[in-house]
Amino acid sequence: MADSKNNMEFVVKPVPSAGGPSEFRQSMAPHPLVHQELPYDPQFGIYNRRLRSLHYDNVRTEDLYWCLRRRVGLAHTGELATEIRGPDAEAMLNRVFTRDVSDMRVGRCSYQLACFADGGMIMDGVLLRLSSDRFWYAQGDGEFPIWLRAHSEGFDVEVFDPDVWISQVQGPRSMDVLAQASDEGMPEHFRYFDLAQIRIGGQPVVISRTGFTNELGWEFYFRSDADTDVIGERIWRAGEPHGMHTIPAAATNARRIEAGLLFSGTDFDDSVTPFAAGLGAFVDLRKTDFIGMAALTRAAKSRRTWGLQCAGGIARHGDTVSLKGKSAGRVCSSAWSPFLQCGVAIVRLDDPKLTPGTALQVECVDGTTRAGEVCELPMYDRAGEIPRGKCTEIPTIPGKG
Repeated sequence: MADSKNNMEFVVKPVPSAGGPSEFRQSMAPHPLVHQELPYDPQFGIYNRRLRSLHYDNVRTEDLYWCLRRRVGLAHTGELATEIRGPDAEAMLNRVFTRDVSDMRVGRCSYQLACFADGGMIMDGVLLRLSSDRFWYAQGDGEFPIWLRAHSEGFDVEVFDPDVWISQVQGPRSMDVLAQASDEGMPEHFRYFDLAQIRIGGQPVVISRTGFTNELGWEFYFRSDADTDVIGERIWRAGEPHGMHTIPAAATNARRIEAGLLFSGTDFDDSVTPFAAGLGAFVDLRKTDFIGMAALTRAAKSRRTWGLQCAGGIARHGDTVSLKGKSAGRVCSSAWSPFLQCGVAIVRLDDPKLTPGTALQVECVDGTTRAGEVCELPMYDRAGEIPRGKCTEIPTIPGKG
């Protein structure tokens, strides 16, 4: 979605390269369904060497935010899937990830973290178990497949790129879209973090009850040798009656910050442990062993990553929060929340004693310093009832009743 240092500020204009079109496709591959976004004049960033739309020049980001929250949005992402297959796949992944992979049943997904030996985080993503000896790992931006291949030595496994593209359908009407798009309707059992193998227009598609918005939704995975036009057209037509619109990263950014969904390379890096990132619940120190376990056993367990709300402005990225005139931490991600009607941010604070309710001074993108307050993550829907489909209330647009 964005350059990790600037968080969604790196914009790529598609221009001819010295190496010609083939070089462009290899280094900045467009999503097979990108044509669905082109009418809205998208600006692109590079994510996993793929192009991801950041924002649209001729559609307001706030309108797309409300489309996501009140109807349904279709996002063509730059997420990268790696396949791990073979008799030792489970054992190898248990060595790499911080949670016990053997607890995963076939047909389920699991949020998984990987760390260096010193406990610093490398990557987070969703692990899908397609069969007893076959997994996909859908990751954020980074060269993590190389790490997986390096740690496959000594295990009877293959680690390779399955040539899969990922999109997501998110929002209150997302399941209606799935029921219409799937050749056999809604899968009989499709709970939160389940996966299913279905057909859309006769084409094989893997779907998962996951997403990067904390809205009700699903993601779909397809190989580039599938008839992508058929898949895209079928989903688009299923979404039309529900007001579906394609969604760039800018429209999902505020929602994922509200939800406390961290962006790898921006909200954490290899200097941050899962505990400092607020992800300690996804570290199982009861496992036999995993890379980084010894360091994490000794590491401080205090959390330093929280939300921040700022009335009237959007926090500027960097060391821009202070307490009593002294720097207090780093703003990692920020956006304007149309729902909360304030600036929202992910912050990493220097002092673990600074917790929700702490008042800070915040340097904003307009050059003004404003009052801000540290808050819990997620900022609302603490029980996660929206993505689980337990809360079906459609949010009201402030000021419109």
